[in-house]
Amino acid sequence: MRVSTGLVVPTARRMVCASLAASLFLAAPLFARQTVSVAGQTMQIRGDLGDFTISTKVRREAEGLEILTLSLSSKAAAAPPAFALEWSQPAHDIAGFWSVTTGFQKTVRASWSPSSVSSMLARSAPVFSLFGHDDQNRLTVAVSDALETIQMSSGLMEEDGRVYSKIRWFSERHKNLAQYKVEVRFDTRPHSFSTALQEVPAWWESFPGYEAASVPDIAKLPMYSTWYSYHQSVTADALLAEAKLARGLGYEAIIVDDGWQTLDSNRGYAYTGDWRPDRMPQMREFVDALHAMDMKILLWYAVPFMGEKAANFERFQGKYLRYWDGQGAYVLDPRYPEVREYIIDTYRRAIREWDLDGFKLDFIARFTADATTVLEKADGRDFASVNAATDRLMTDIMSELRKEKPDIMVEFRQPYVGPLMRKYGNIFRVGDCPNVAVRNRVGSVDLRLLSGDTAVHSDMIMWHYDEAVDVAALQFLNILFSVPQVSVRLEEIPESHLEMVQYLTGYWIENRGVLLDGELTVESPLSNYPSISARKGAKKIVAVYEDRVVDLAADPALQEIDLVNGKLSDDLVVRVKEDLGRFRMSSRNSTGNLGVEQAITLSKGVHSLPVPAAGILSLRRVE
Repeated sequence: MRVSTGLVVPTARRMVCASLAASLFLAAPLFARQTVSVAGQTMQIRGDLGDFTISTKVRREAEGLEILTLSLSSKAAAAPPAFALEWSQPAHDIAGFWSVTTGFQKTVRASWSPSSVSSMLARSAPVFSLFGHDDQNRLTVAVSDALETIQMSSGLMEEDGRVYSKIRWFSERHKNLAQYKVEVRFDTRPHSFSTALQEVPAWWESFPGYEAASVPDIAKLPMYSTWYSYHQSVTADALLAEAKLARGLGYEAIIVDDGWQTLDSNRGYAYTGDWRPDRMPQMREFVDALHAMDMKILLWYAVPFMGEKAANFERFQGKYLRYWDGQGAYVLDPRYPEVREYIIDTYRRAIREWDLDGFKLDFIARFTADATTVLEKADGRDFASVNAATDRLMTDIMSELRKEKPDIMVEFRQPYVGPLMRKYGNIFRVGDCPNVAVRNRVGSVDLRLLSGDTAVHSDMIMWHYDEAVDVAALQFLNILFSVPQVSVRLEEIPESHLEMVQYLTGYWIENRGVLLDGELTVESPLSNYPSISARKGAKKIVAVYEDRVVDLAADPALQEIDLVNGKLSDDLVVRVKEDLGRFRMSSRNSTGNLGVEQAITLSKGVHSLPVPAAGILSLRRVE
């Protein structure tokens, strides 16, 4: 039996798998209001609009690239109706579904439990891409509204072999409005899915209020983080010793994470919110000592939280959104101007009193309304919308911090990595994945594809100190195309591990222009990007993470090729499509020791090249 959404009612055997998808995307069917033709598809606009009307306009930007504008209006302000844009297309070589938070789950799922993304100000981003087995774009769709909740989904219908897609607006309670306009960008051009995605950030930035924050150069240099190495047990003496070692290895900043602000070590947030340096009382002296060794510092803050045992808890009674049970903390309501001013002033004073260089601002996604939130501008609230108030707060934070330090650094982590978050901060970090190299690789590539010029950092890399050095090195090699953050105790790791960190950090710094600013090419998202390359000018770096053939095309302008062996086998197989000429070949292992060094002719055909496990092979053209 079919419902009017074009989806199949889940059978009993599918109910468990589909329950979450049903709650998000298969709510009561929306009846059709009108149709519109976009990107070669006839699309339906569905919704019980009540007193609202929707008008449409389609603008063609290029062959295969069209923009749909939807305008919702009513004579009087009222709660906006839920409505959806729906369409389907034949599943002709549609192999995967990409969003910035899909991680390992990039297959196209069945329509009764579709692939989906739910985005808003501080969660994910309103874009998805359908791609083929050849990694080519089949359809990339982006929505201009990154503030409000947008639900997007695609699922394969078993009965007809078509992919059914939907974009849904106002699925959650919303403040009253009379006008709403949104654009939807449809890209069906036959280029790489990664190319299609890398064009979207510039489109978002073209809208007022979405301009990305400037990125100081230091935000694109390696940093040391205290989280995995020390957790909450931070002391000034220990961190200064670590910072000195890190600085000697090329690390330009230290991120002091949770723990500095409280003597409580229970990993909750009951004492959070006063932001006094209880565990590190001589904070200014600590910062001055870091600056004396030419090391910058970023300090961690949980932006929304006020702990129930904090001194300021009573001050904000009645100005909380909710209680986080089990963590001992309340979520502040940013719709109150005194709440916003308190948070902003906390960071402003930290810069003035301690001379900080940046902030790691955490848990932004906790600023959300729920079913009990009163969405009205009343009782001291100067915003009805929590999202709009959060936007005001975060915009003002960045503005005020820049007044104190124009090159201030602000880091966010997945999943709050959408286009509006680029306005508030200049560093995006992969979400926590301790010792999971492949997750760090996938997360950093996904972020790179959608972050424009914003600095993309790896999650902090760590490993067991008894690990074989080549295996430990894989943690570093998997995040080469993002800015490294390291979180091991440098004073305690084995000497071979320290040599590995020194060599690979030096290699990264020497080649960061290629790794970060070169033309990025990724392969096989369904296989977690087993090969990644970057090209800038005459140099190309190719990293390989599985036993597979690397194709090298003839290019006289290419003078240097580095082949990174991100695996534990001791060779790389390359396929040369045309004679490339003579090169000087040299290899180094994971600690930088020189291995093979000889001349080689890369003639047309297949070549097996000796590369140490977790090592790097360099090819330099010889005239």
